[in-house]
Amino acid sequence: MDLVLLCVFLPLMPMAWGQYGDYYYGPYNYGDNDGWVNVYRQGFNFQCPHGQVIVAVRSVFNKKEGSDRLWNYACMPAAQSLGEPTECWWEEINRAGTEWYQTCSNNGLVAGFQSQYFPSVLDREWQFYCCRYSRRCPYSCWLTNEYPGHYGEDIDMMMYTYDYYIRGATTTFSAVDR
Repeated sequence: MDLVLLCVFLPLMPMAWGQYGDYYYGPYNYGDNDGWVNVYRQGFNFQCPHGQVIVAVRSVFNKKEGSDRLWNYACMPAAQSLGEPTECWWEEINRAGTEWYQTCSNNGLVAGFQSQYFPSVLDREWQFYCCRYSRRCPYSCWLTNEYPGHYGEDIDMMMYTYDYYIRGATTTFSAVDR
């Protein structure tokens, strides 16, 4: 599911239209040492600071490490036009070894991920951390098909314009490719 998740997680990432006004943000900062939030075959929990949302996802695949991936994320403050976060929650778990599609409920934006690796299926289960803001986000959602082109490809996906948000993801699963 790691490849599947990656294959669809970023290749078909729904995004929501928002407004950042005259904001300018510098390059994405994946952390002080540009490290990963996980090690191969291990679980992780990543949450943006309060009031921030995920704006970039980076991942590398390694078949020898159980067809698993290393993951890293970058956060950025949500647009002031959205107001303050009113509530945050964990969505239901997307089980390993299955196909799934999920967006944050209640007009939420993705502000974190939790994942656990399962060696029996060489795949990960995923759970999204979502936050809703005091002003409704004016948007229309669609799935991007840009990332990745193949399950084993590396990912470096950034919201190049600061008026898009990650709302969810979808994946496929292949028992052959894992």
